[in-house]
Amino acid sequence: MKALRALWRVVRATAHVVRGLWIIRTEFGRLTPPQTELLVREWSRQMLRIMGVELVVHGTPQAQGPLLQVANHISWLDILVMNAARPSRFVSKADARHWPLLGSLITGAGTLYIERESRRDAMRVVHHMAERLREGDVLSVFPEGTTSDGRTLLPFHANLLQSAISANAPVQPVALRFIDSRHGRLHDAPVFVGDTTLLGSIWATLCASGVRAEVRYGEPQHASGRDRRAWATDLRGEVERLLG
Repeated sequence: MKALRALWRVVRATAHVVRGLWIIRTEFGRLTPPQTELLVREWSRQMLRIMGVELVVHGTPQAQGPLLQVANHISWLDILVMNAARPSRFVSKADARHWPLLGSLITGAGTLYIERESRRDAMRVVHHMAERLREGDVLSVFPEGTTSDGRTLLPFHANLLQSAISANAPVQPVALRFIDSRHGRLHDAPVFVGDTTLLGSIWATLCASGVRAEVRYGEPQHASGRDRRAWATDLRGEVERLLG
């Protein structure tokens, strides 16, 4: 029964991805930013429903940019969950653009890609991020730099925070968790870490039941004289607090 349910979800999710690509190609260029955000949010929420993932939001995301959101990173599902709660442009590792179907989708949604091993590329992305923040955009990053198992929080890399300092933009800490709604413990199905493949993680999520995605927002904060390393440490502490 799990396999049949998963296959049905695959059919519906694939059709929804194709619809999303069509919307990006035909609609995005002529819509206002608020209209685009609404489309992204509703598309993302519908995708979560198709996949059987419940969304629960705690706290209040800042309504308008400029804003940089920083979140812990657990899964390929994180971008979808955060867009369902509050749409934004993401900064992601470059290999995400090659993910089957999903890569085309997140690229079309305006994702900024970074070659994490290249210091020069990081400087390029920081400069681009600062420009977008000055234009009033909402951006999101995962400063751990890679996924974790949802039980531990890795150190936060500070480089991308320089964009918020340069643009004098606030940063909002965001905590993500995947919970089994049946007994309240962490749900491992969406976890994308270690030897787990992308397709394996997607299939595990499609087969699962009781997956609840929790998004918890902290208060936006400015650097207030902190350098990026000190700010990264403080933001990590706040995300850790939000995770409880």
